[in-house]
Amino acid sequence: MILRETLPRRGAPSFCVLLLIGLLTMAGPGLLKTFAAETDPVAQLILQAGNAEDDALRLKLLRQLRQSPDLDKQLQTDADRMIAAVERWITSKQLPYFGGEVSRTQDFDFQIAKDSPLYPITCIYRGRMLTWVTLENGGIIRNSRRRREYLDKAVANFQQASAAFPQNRIVQMYLGKPIPVEKQHPWVEGAPEWALWQRENLERLADVITWWIDHRMQSDGQYGGGWGDDCEMWRWWVPVLIGFDDPKITAAQARFSDALMSQPHMQRGYTDRMTDVEHTAEDSADVITPMMHLRPDDPLWKQRALRLAELMENLWTGKNDRGQLQFKSTYFTVDRVDTDPQRACDTVYHPRAVQPALLYWQRTGDERLGRLFAAWMNTWVDATARSERGKPAGIIPSAIRWPDGGVGGRGENWWDPRNHGEATLYEWPSAMGMMTNTLLLCWHMTGDEKYLQPLRSMAAIRLKWLKDRPAEPPAPGSEAWCAEKLGLLAGPLAKYRRLSGSDEFDELLAQDYRADIVARSAGDRTALVAALRSSGETLFINLPGYTSEVRYTDRVLRFPVLFGGDMMFRQAVPGIPRPNPQLIYSTTTGDPGDCGYFPLNAVRWLTPPRDIAALVTETGPDRFTAELFHFGDQPREMAAELYLLAPGHYRLQLVDQGPVGGGVDPILFSVTGPKPRISFVLPAKRLSILQVLAE
Repeated sequence: MILRETLPRRGAPSFCVLLLIGLLTMAGPGLLKTFAAETDPVAQLILQAGNAEDDALRLKLLRQLRQSPDLDKQLQTDADRMIAAVERWITSKQLPYFGGEVSRTQDFDFQIAKDSPLYPITCIYRGRMLTWVTLENGGIIRNSRRRREYLDKAVANFQQASAAFPQNRIVQMYLGKPIPVEKQHPWVEGAPEWALWQRENLERLADVITWWIDHRMQSDGQYGGGWGDDCEMWRWWVPVLIGFDDPKITAAQARFSDALMSQPHMQRGYTDRMTDVEHTAEDSADVITPMMHLRPDDPLWKQRALRLAELMENLWTGKNDRGQLQFKSTYFTVDRVDTDPQRACDTVYHPRAVQPALLYWQRTGDERLGRLFAAWMNTWVDATARSERGKPAGIIPSAIRWPDGGVGGRGENWWDPRNHGEATLYEWPSAMGMMTNTLLLCWHMTGDEKYLQPLRSMAAIRLKWLKDRPAEPPAPGSEAWCAEKLGLLAGPLAKYRRLSGSDEFDELLAQDYRADIVARSAGDRTALVAALRSSGETLFINLPGYTSEVRYTDRVLRFPVLFGGDMMFRQAVPGIPRPNPQLIYSTTTGDPGDCGYFPLNAVRWLTPPRDIAALVTETGPDRFTAELFHFGDQPREMAAELYLLAPGHYRLQLVDQGPVGGGVDPILFSVTGPKPRISFVLPAKRLSILQVLAE
């Protein structure tokens, strides 16, 4: 059987060859394959093609195979089909071209029979297709039965491919055997451990980003996942895109953002394609928002942000039967609002539609935007306080009906609005972080304590549950059921603490918030180092899983998820954690939460994210402190923009923490507007403390 799968029919072998094959068979199939490849040029090419870790090399070898004079007619046909399949895998402008077929059938038809010598090569591609469809499709990955079906088939395909091509490290990677990266960074003596690991994260994340720019960016600016997925890539670029200034990465984002906003369906400022808000909003929110960070003074991007507020005010929202401002539907475009009663909901996802305008309001204090957003948040504050349809008082609902302003949608349960075909997307808590951060922004901009009430009530419910967790699983929709899911409050509450200095939520933050970010003082850095190491170590391995293997551009960093519990295997594979861009962004910019909604990044380092580590330890309207370490051999000229300082006079001090100490004379400067810029020279291979204090 092994001989038939490995060698094409070329006539009867001699007695001596048969005898040797028999002996090799007893020695093991791997040795037999080696012998077959060494004694038959066709088998050798097939083995080399299957063991190839680069698809372009595999294609070259298959083309050589096709030119072999010894191929029978069927193998010629199979080779042609395999060449076409690999060529499509490499050259298709749409990376997940197979997604529809694999989602429906759990297979992809290569039109190559199982007894063909080329069939094991199809298993390499079948396994990859099944894996990435699972990672992409919420209806598969969140359904334990369907997830097992798809991933079990993926593993079976990889195992068959591995048996045929044991030297293929890409196949082994999917089966849980990591591939170490080739690039290494020297560990500099005297560098703090946090700096060594943060540098690893920054460098390797930048490597992944530049790979995508160099290998996947197409002539029209796309990356191959389609505009709606490509636009989400900036979210994991944030640590280097927003935290630093790498000219190549900044230019790539600007090119992509401009290209998408220039597409026919976007030329009026928002999509003209009707679907739900989670998907209609991303083409604008995910390209204008990063540009509001990178070019906030550019009139074009300002105009594009304000256009969203105009659409919200004049088309998408109205006064409900209670006299409150809310969105009329989950489905809308640049010129239409879907009036289907089933879809008539405002949701916690709706801040996405105006995300860039929210950031513009935060940066400028625009009064018109303030009135609009405050009126909208008043509606959500009121709905939170009500106990209605079984919703506990004090819990933000996931949806508010239009036009009656009631809690939930047309679904049977308050927590499941049933306002979209993908039911779980808007099921409570849905995108609750968007709403809690928008409420916090309203408090920050207006000073009105009522916008904090939903956060306070949910924090109290969460803390009560943490102190007295019920033994039995809580009933869906109950207060305990909600409390169990409210760990998501930690980010907004940490931002509140940073802004107010209040210890109001410290008891809850001590349990829910990541200690690695809290512990930034000059004292114990154990948790911080452990978290940075965990993120860095996963970027030490499986680089293809973040680059050449990825087929859905909104899932670039998801590969390690495969090795968690009940994923690729029945139990977790140790030693394969997930990268943590959020941690890297927070440590380098001082933002205790995420960058998407109400960002509190205190700084942008105007230097590339290479050979450097930066740990922001203190921020506020009158101060800024960071620890910096430059890994290069010569002093580094540095500049930075500071975002949170209030107008006034300041003193900048850079203190060298090296063995001989020292520093530079204090620099006095004034802040008269947003984004004051500072400049200084960072010594090489020594820890420095940068401190800015109000005079």
